[in-house]
Amino acid sequence: MLVFCDNTNMRLVVLSFLLVSVWCNGANGGALTLTKENFDMTIASNELVFINFYADWCHFSNLLSPVFDEAADKIKEKFSQLGQVVVGKVDCDKQDTIASRFQITKYPTLKLVRNGQPVKREYRGQRSAQAFLDFITKQLEDPIKEFYDVKDLSDLDDKKRMLIGYFPRKDIPQYEIYRRVATNLKDDCHFHVGFGEASQAMHPPSEPIIVFRSDKALSNDDDEIFKGNLNSFDELHIWAQQKCVPLVREITFENAEELTEEGLPFLILFHAPDDHESIKEYKDTIANTMTTEKQNVNFLTADGIKFAHPLHHLGKSKDDLPLIAIDSFKHMYLFSNFKDMRIPGKLKTFLDDLYSGKLHREFHYGPDPELDPMQLLADQGKVPTTPPESTFKKLAPSKNRYTLLRDEL
Repeated sequence: MLVFCDNTNMRLVVLSFLLVSVWCNGANGGALTLTKENFDMTIASNELVFINFYADWCHFSNLLSPVFDEAADKIKEKFSQLGQVVVGKVDCDKQDTIASRFQITKYPTLKLVRNGQPVKREYRGQRSAQAFLDFITKQLEDPIKEFYDVKDLSDLDDKKRMLIGYFPRKDIPQYEIYRRVATNLKDDCHFHVGFGEASQAMHPPSEPIIVFRSDKALSNDDDEIFKGNLNSFDELHIWAQQKCVPLVREITFENAEELTEEGLPFLILFHAPDDHESIKEYKDTIANTMTTEKQNVNFLTADGIKFAHPLHHLGKSKDDLPLIAIDSFKHMYLFSNFKDMRIPGKLKTFLDDLYSGKLHREFHYGPDPELDPMQLLADQGKVPTTPPESTFKKLAPSKNRYTLLRDEL
């Protein structure tokens, strides 16, 4: 007979039983079937849960299913420690509440849950058992790099945003909280840590300290020391996320699909690869005048050499850099002149003109808002032109890879 002294012990025993049940249910092979009965417990009790959201009627889901099951077996074999990683699958027709909770808009969607929190970036890489195994292996790597002398920090990449922790030793609760935050935000920031003598230069020398260091080469953001409660995961996580995820992001071929799927128009600075000053000036303009628009538009920078194709659609080349444009996912519109950004309110007006439809109308009929468009055509004998088509829309989720439930792009 088992005797339980209090409710805490009872909960621990029940949780242990459920953990073993989950492990046993997945031991027969393939991904673990996740339902409303075991979903929350599974994501809460494992560091990583890699999930395939699928539908039985979806052709692409059926193609992926055996590959994902094979990957699940490989991952279980390599990472057998209880509570480390679970590979699961959700039948979205049967578990519609879970699908709604994760805002599934296409099948199959592959998402990662880390420490009970969904990772904002879904998996978009190669769909093979080995690629999935490599992905999970990388996710389980320690995201924090240790330094042994404060002088080492002078060699860090000044184009990256980073958090630096100084702790007297590793076996303290504050470091474990810092490690959990680093695990959740490893895709957005670089994380570093120094222990003992490496942290003695900080004041007070025996107190844990966490510092944000900005990407000085690409922004004028200030460094900042975390002044909140180092024993609070939520407090540190919120602060770190605000620092690690900038208002203006860089678009690359790796994240273009993800950014496109957010469905917001792009306001993009195209720049030469070594032109850091225009990036800083653009970021400052956005931060000083347009922060209220962050829910309505994605502020981006783009390497104008890598993204030469959109420039070509705008009738521009690398010789015209830097330049600013809007991609509405229907058409592209060119800002008058990069230097005009320095005129107070000019860039904000450009964005407002997209919302009002003025950019589209003026592209067709010219800049005079006083004349009736059809009358203007009759007077000038012009035929309506068409703005350059969106090029970034083509980087949206492929219709040859997903069954799209809705297409807002």
